[in-house]
Amino acid sequence: MARDAATAARRAWLLAGLVALLVIGIDQASKALIVHSIAIGEERRVLPGVQFVHSQNHGVAFGLFPNAPGVVIGLIALALVALVVYFARHASMPLIWLPTGMLIGGALGNIIDRLRHGSVTDFVKLPLGWPPFNLADTMITLGIVSLYLVVEHARSRGG
Repeated sequence: MARDAATAARRAWLLAGLVALLVIGIDQASKALIVHSIAIGEERRVLPGVQFVHSQNHGVAFGLFPNAPGVVIGLIALALVALVVYFARHASMPLIWLPTGMLIGGALGNIIDRLRHGSVTDFVKLPLGWPPFNLADTMITLGIVSLYLVVEHARSRGG
């Protein structure tokens, strides 16, 4: 029984790592495409109500803490440590690897931007004044929702 749990945990770590690498790769490729094809501030209509715009975000979500990059990276690092500790304790939980990989990949995708460029490239612009975001942000949002659903499903089943 313990051997099965250890195997499941190793598999979960591997899958979470693969998801994180996939998210980072797609995120960085999409940002590079925007940086090389759209000037900062320029907008291009993609679908009705959806535009690509090249913008640089120096803060966190919605531009908070724009002049405190150390605080931003520190907060992200703290959240990642908490996530990894939680994952390590619950790696055998069904599907926990998916939101964990999404969250780690999204966070690292944005950290890579901060370290390389001093800001994060955002480019998806929705209507109604929603601030531009990127694929890493999308993975973080979907990862949070997915993590909640996975954990609640496990709790409801007594896990």
